[in-house]
Amino acid sequence: MTLSGQAAIAGIGATEFSKDSGRSELRLAAEAVRAALADAGLSPSDVDGLVSFTMDANSEISVARELGIAELSFFSRIHYGGGAAAATVQQAAMAVATGVADVVVAYRAFNERSGHRFGQVSAAAAQQVNSSGVDNSFHYPMGIATPAATVAMLARRYLHDYGATSADFGRIAVVDRKHAATNPKAWFHGRPITLEEHQASRWVAEPLHLLDCCQESDGAVALVVTSARRARDLPQRAAVIAAAAQGSGPDQYVMTSYYREQLAALPEMGVVGRQLWQQAGIGPADVDVAVLYDHFTPYVLMQLEELGFCGRGEAKDFIADGRLELDGELPLNPHGGQLGEAYIHGMNGIAEGVRQLRGTAANQVTDVRRVLVTAGTGVPTSGLVLTGDEG
Repeated sequence: MTLSGQAAIAGIGATEFSKDSGRSELRLAAEAVRAALADAGLSPSDVDGLVSFTMDANSEISVARELGIAELSFFSRIHYGGGAAAATVQQAAMAVATGVADVVVAYRAFNERSGHRFGQVSAAAAQQVNSSGVDNSFHYPMGIATPAATVAMLARRYLHDYGATSADFGRIAVVDRKHAATNPKAWFHGRPITLEEHQASRWVAEPLHLLDCCQESDGAVALVVTSARRARDLPQRAAVIAAAAQGSGPDQYVMTSYYREQLAALPEMGVVGRQLWQQAGIGPADVDVAVLYDHFTPYVLMQLEELGFCGRGEAKDFIADGRLELDGELPLNPHGGQLGEAYIHGMNGIAEGVRQLRGTAANQVTDVRRVLVTAGTGVPTSGLVLTGDEG
């Protein structure tokens, strides 16, 4: 048996992306799910499954009550922060492919700017009475207590090992912000940056500048997953799930995998990539659009290497000469990514992949047939290959 081609994303929905939504996270979740169902031409009564992140504050039963979903035959939650994004779709697809559920909605909603801000120190993270609390207790006392600080350790080693520079990181930020500037739904619409502006932005945790770090956003995104066969009868062009994978690497920690022999790497993304290429029957050269998780710019370079687009340490050269532009060989994050559009834990990137296949994206790439989407990096992670429905 294979999961490839059995399920599809038939609907996408989102709230506006802001810095102060003015409403509860539960309401944001309900709005996004309702919008996704409307996009798919379905109603709450069609839904029998819900999937989200363990970090989401909105339980499946709460969302079901708010929307009038009477019964659920499947519900699931994925751990490890942004690493869960593509895995929520994988879970939904597995439920649909095995007959456990018929219509499953994956959602993520938070007030991550006006409410609990992930970019700040959280003393509670090191005080959890579980193994994660024990892990955090090793590095929190050393001052490595924010996401930027944890990434800075690997970023510094990457620069040392491969001769890359801060400007190489900055080129990712410039591309993302360029694409966001022409996306009306992006927070940074109309606000591109130059490499000089990136280099002049303040340090957050050296070698990371402010413009190497993704924004904090309020908002929600939802995705409707059903069988590829049923999706063909629905209003929108289906985005078929050609591959879906999760991955954890050797000596895996959450953002602090500092004990590996090769520090400046993301082997968990390599685990995901190998599965994706095998399931979809394609390779890196066959990808038309790459939606890569970009909470911090160095991890985009590392992902390109782990996924096989270039060799170890070669990403700084691979991204040169406009390769990541909309008309380049590998258009990157046409929506602007989390650096430019919004940080909704990667779920907005999946929605962008669907739009690219439909041909309805704000920054539409020509002749898109295969889209790669990745989830959070530095943590156990996940990924998808989405294709147009050729059935």
